[in-house]
Amino acid sequence: MMAQGVLGFQYESEAGRSGMTGLSGLLLYLDLAEASALSRSLERHLDVRSGGQGWTDRQIVMSLICLNLAGGDCVEDLRVLAQDEGFSRVLRRVEQHGKSRRERRSEDRRWRSERQRSVPSPSTVFRYLAAFHDEKQESLRVEGKAFIPSRNSALESLGRVQGDFLQFVQSRRAESVATLDMDATLIETSKSESLYCYQSFRAYQPLNVWWAEQGLVAHSEFRDGNVPAGYEQLRVLKETLARLPSGVKTVRMRSDSAGYQHELLKYCARGDNERFGKIDFAVSADVTTEFKRSVAAVEEAAWKPLGKPGAGQEWAEVCFVPGAIGHSRNAPEFRYLAIREPLRQRVLPGCEDQSVLPVSTVPMQEELYKVFGVVTTLDWDGDAVIAWLRERCGKSEEAHAVMKDDLAGGKLPSGDFGENAAWWSIMILALNLNAAMKKLVLGSGWESKRMKALRFGLIHLPGRVVEHARQLRVRLSAGHPAMALLRAARQRILALAESRGG
Repeated sequence: MMAQGVLGFQYESEAGRSGMTGLSGLLLYLDLAEASALSRSLERHLDVRSGGQGWTDRQIVMSLICLNLAGGDCVEDLRVLAQDEGFSRVLRRVEQHGKSRRERRSEDRRWRSERQRSVPSPSTVFRYLAAFHDEKQESLRVEGKAFIPSRNSALESLGRVQGDFLQFVQSRRAESVATLDMDATLIETSKSESLYCYQSFRAYQPLNVWWAEQGLVAHSEFRDGNVPAGYEQLRVLKETLARLPSGVKTVRMRSDSAGYQHELLKYCARGDNERFGKIDFAVSADVTTEFKRSVAAVEEAAWKPLGKPGAGQEWAEVCFVPGAIGHSRNAPEFRYLAIREPLRQRVLPGCEDQSVLPVSTVPMQEELYKVFGVVTTLDWDGDAVIAWLRERCGKSEEAHAVMKDDLAGGKLPSGDFGENAAWWSIMILALNLNAAMKKLVLGSGWESKRMKALRFGLIHLPGRVVEHARQLRVRLSAGHPAMALLRAARQRILALAESRGG
């Protein structure tokens, strides 16, 4: 036998269909999708393929969710998923779960000949995604202006599926408070149809709303790269509030300076939302010339240390009324805080003019300070407000990294806006399904783990799928340490399904 390499082993193909799978742990996510009624929600809301032949909406979307979780990042990676014979066998059986003989026969009639695949082909998925694109909306674009295409019925349906899943998680792990972190993220791309972002490269810029208490994305709106993060942010907030499940009593909002829009802040402070009333917030404020003057007028004794001793930052209340609301008697009163930090770097030759620095500075007590602003309606102590606002920079921004690096959000499939918007929305479903898996099924030790650890310790487990007494069994190697985890997880998923009444 010809040597294949240096070491004494050989690679060989199995002679037959062995039922081997490298994704034993991914089957847990199929179980959770059924227990949470995610699969049924896809059937109920999506009708792109309901009247046709071949693949259903549920089959296509669930395949793309599995692709995200398994580590695929493009449509072509479905070919790899399809070649996993054991996973494909389970997937076929899962599709029949809970269906009557009549329903199974109806699905069989969707195929002109005997179905050979368990996962749709890339060409099928590309045709499917095209249904989410509305070419008529593209004709409404005006060069040089921000524009967000209206969502067609297919995209709206994906949003309703996301709302159903939020309700499921809330019903199993109720939270009365929803802290909403609103933040946009840039997805760099080389597609010629994409537009340039504020950082001068081609990109898309979705605006995401992170529900901090549940660790879920409550809403996400896909956008072109040239659309400012704060553009129509009030509308997105209203859409998010309408999607929040029952049981939420109090809503708070956090945002960077993109959310420093007086219409948004007034809406929250006045309590204009019929369901939630006043929405307290903390938002990074623009450091304008007028704000700098107010900061410079703060007495030295009013500054208090911020954070750990020696951190070098201080905060103070600032008497400031922005001109945009100062002329209205009915305008709500906002509370402004300033954060200052000594500018310790030495002045370099040619940089004597400090106004050109990339940070806002204010001279005080013969020293130059970097200055940041915060506007809030909270009556907490100032350092508590600032600490709470800064928590936004933790989990919500980590979620952006997961979307783009761990899942398939960073590699968009098309130059058509609607297709990319659908791809992004399906990725969000995978992200939330994974969050529910960690919180509701795997337990606290897994909540902080990223996809790298989940794939190594759970998803990419080798096993063999066999059929015995009309039941599928997934066999791992004897003594595998993940066996206890898998069995315990399935028991928790069963309890979730039974509490739903399913």
